[in-house]
Amino acid sequence: MGNSRGQQANLFAESGTPGAAVPVLAGWHPECWVVAPDWMPTLEYFFRSPAGQGLAQFITERLAAGASIYPPEPLRALQLTPLADVRVVILGQDPYHGPGQAEGLAFSVAPGVAVPPSLRNIFKELARERGLSQPDAAAQSWPLNGSLVQWSRQGVLLINTCLTVEHRLPASHANRGWEVLTDAIVRAVLGNAKPVVFMLWGTHAQKMAAKVLAAPGRHAVLCANHPSPLSALRSPQPFIGCGHFSQANAFLLNSGESTVSW
Repeated sequence: MGNSRGQQANLFAESGTPGAAVPVLAGWHPECWVVAPDWMPTLEYFFRSPAGQGLAQFITERLAAGASIYPPEPLRALQLTPLADVRVVILGQDPYHGPGQAEGLAFSVAPGVAVPPSLRNIFKELARERGLSQPDAAAQSWPLNGSLVQWSRQGVLLINTCLTVEHRLPASHANRGWEVLTDAIVRAVLGNAKPVVFMLWGTHAQKMAAKVLAAPGRHAVLCANHPSPLSALRSPQPFIGCGHFSQANAFLLNSGESTVSW
């Protein structure tokens, strides 16, 4: 794992998707993936482990078979958000599987890519919390694109439990080893002295709740349904109306931390 953006130039290839040329993962080169230095012990231990070696073999074989794998930078969340800076964790499942969508951050899409339905609901909830309930006013309050890089740079760790996926095949890399790493990443966050807000949306993310509540320290756990259109308005914990963004900021303020500019 390197510390120079230039080292990554050879990691990009062109997707074979008709009518589109988008960056894809071109090889298994974790030594060249840029991450913040304080994540290195966690990553080095994983990549030496049987789970890490098995994942490397699996991805290498899939690439050799011609699979298009997204995103081109699987560890980008760990580049933009150092361990020492983590104040909020938003846990996703696996990357978007459409061409050009995934940018290595949970729920985020690259600039210029259409905003997916789940992310649209996240923006709707943000607008609602700001008192902009009318559709026109809410739309005007949305960011210019669906990239959440600005959240990452404020200490919001946007991490999926599985960090790669194949073109148009959701969950295609689930249970291949990434989950071992992301579990270690969460444990590293829990080992920090500072209190952290965990925003757990949907049953998949909420499997982490018991581990967070059992950890030493004063962490906040905010649970709601997943923001996808299928569940965002359903009981028992609708995502629309959850108030998580304002609750997170209130917790951070009470803990002596600065708020996040959502």
